[in-house]
Amino acid sequence: MSAKEEVLKTLEENRGEYFSGQQLADSIGVSRNAVWKAVNYLKEEGYEIESVTNKGYCLKENTDILSAEGILCYASPSEIHVYKEIDSTNEEAKRLITKGAPHGTLIVANRQTAGKGRRGRAFFSPADTGIYLSVVLKPDLELTESVLITTAASVAVSKAIENVYGIRCGIKWVNDVYYNEHKICGILTEATADFETGDMQSLIVGIGVNITTKEFPDEVDKVAGALLSQENPGLRCRLCAEIYSELMKMAESLPNNAFMEEYKKRSIVIGKYIRYTKKDGWLTGKAVGIDDNGGLIVDSDTEGRIVLSSGEISIRVNE
Repeated sequence: MSAKEEVLKTLEENRGEYFSGQQLADSIGVSRNAVWKAVNYLKEEGYEIESVTNKGYCLKENTDILSAEGILCYASPSEIHVYKEIDSTNEEAKRLITKGAPHGTLIVANRQTAGKGRRGRAFFSPADTGIYLSVVLKPDLELTESVLITTAASVAVSKAIENVYGIRCGIKWVNDVYYNEHKICGILTEATADFETGDMQSLIVGIGVNITTKEFPDEVDKVAGALLSQENPGLRCRLCAEIYSELMKMAESLPNNAFMEEYKKRSIVIGKYIRYTKKDGWLTGKAVGIDDNGGLIVDSDTEGRIVLSSGEISIRVNE
């Protein structure tokens, strides 16, 4: 690592603590002048570093810049890529897979210019107010088993948010994470295949969380919301790491569906009247449960009891 990266790593691992220029120089193995230059570069990039005579340098605890060094304080991805701006973390994951990206590769962006949502929709991804990440997985699973990773991912995000912020979120089937009746997280899972064999090669789990986003495009303004109403307290790196760690744990135990009970407990749909999509349009019914494969059990007004394995639903109000 460069001197700048080494200084940032030390300060990130010890937020709120002071280190003299000489301490940093000795631990990194560079001159005090190199440390001074590194600190100034970091300040220019927006890091809130206090410089106090006879005390040294200190990274303020509310500094909220996404960095590999910050994330690596809390998790150990097999490979990590962090960008200030990128088209889409899922698209970057696909590019990295062609270059041999290993299982557990983590891609994080502060802003996406072409964020992707389900069914070809755009995902609003402004700078500094959320996190946008993708994880490359290469599980030893059948394709029918691997579809559950999307369900598991919603539980991973919910648990990570609770671990970091102490906020309990609910899940709207299939995998939208909700807080205060608004969607604060979207998840998009894509598979890459070997065209010669047709076998699944990799899974890419894309996750976007609105942390302090204040303004949304008109088309999602009524649905989307933010996790926090106040300024971000400087925890985005930790949240990225927590989501990654929770997702990797669930991916390893996916075949036994251990996460499914947690998924059911967090459901905001069970017991509600809903509209659901079919080929010929929207139908209505009552969501009565979730089966062990993540399917939504519905007492349909027109079809009797059915199980939805895919599609979209909306919760009906005033029922």
